[in-house]
Amino acid sequence: MNRLIAYFKRQKPQAPVPQVTPHLALGALLVHVAKADDHFVLEELTQIDRILAERFGLKALEAAKMRADCERLERHMTDLGEYAALVRDSVEYEDRLSIVEALWRVVLADGVQKLAEEQMVHLVEHMLGVEAHHSEEARAAAESIR
Repeated sequence: MNRLIAYFKRQKPQAPVPQVTPHLALGALLVHVAKADDHFVLEELTQIDRILAERFGLKALEAAKMRADCERLERHMTDLGEYAALVRDSVEYEDRLSIVEALWRVVLADGVQKLAEEQMVHLVEHMLGVEAHHSEEARAAAESIR
């Protein structure tokens, strides 16, 4: 009996936290926005996979693995601004607009608009240096995709 209890108490070895790169920082921001309402649902997860696949030319399985890395990174995120700055400094303004659109796609993925997620997008867009009126355009573009 003791061996059986010990077996179930053993923890699986945790995968190491990946090194922060602009690509993974972007994915971690997507995950962070999805979790802003304390619910990370299948539709949001699927949307993140789709965004990563489109953005980085990945196959579905590769995108899912990347998202898993992004989730691990997001769990250990201590400074949202640091991640946003890494993304902001690695791409031009036009590309940051497409990132904000991707953030809105994640927020809209489950069909339920939540204030916490919307506020998080506005915070991240500000950290990315994207003007509010451009974010509204990006939101409209994301809504037209649904």
